[in-house]
Amino acid sequence: MTTTTKFTPEDVTNIAKLANIPIADEEKTKLAEEFTTTMGVVNQLFAVDTKGVEPTHQVTGLENVFREDIVEKDRMLSQDEALSNAPRTHNGYFVVEQVIEKES
Repeated sequence: MTTTTKFTPEDVTNIAKLANIPIADEEKTKLAEEFTTTMGVVNQLFAVDTKGVEPTHQVTGLENVFREDIVEKDRMLSQDEALSNAPRTHNGYFVVEQVIEKES
């Protein structure tokens, strides 16, 4: 028999902080109940006996179509051509502004 983890609003607060997702106070209790329900379903799935069952990798019968990775030099840009319209470059690379934002 598997036991289900019971999530609390404090657990939801911690998870939201780790995921950097704002959660309103009125949502925490509902989300805690829903997390608990979800983990109950996951525990039921873990309890299913799958011995002797072949793994299913895909069910459609479709197969990947592969081709040789051939470099077509006549379609390639030189490094100078690729950088020619860039507003800022440095030593053969594009230069962009830092995009990292962090709320306090």
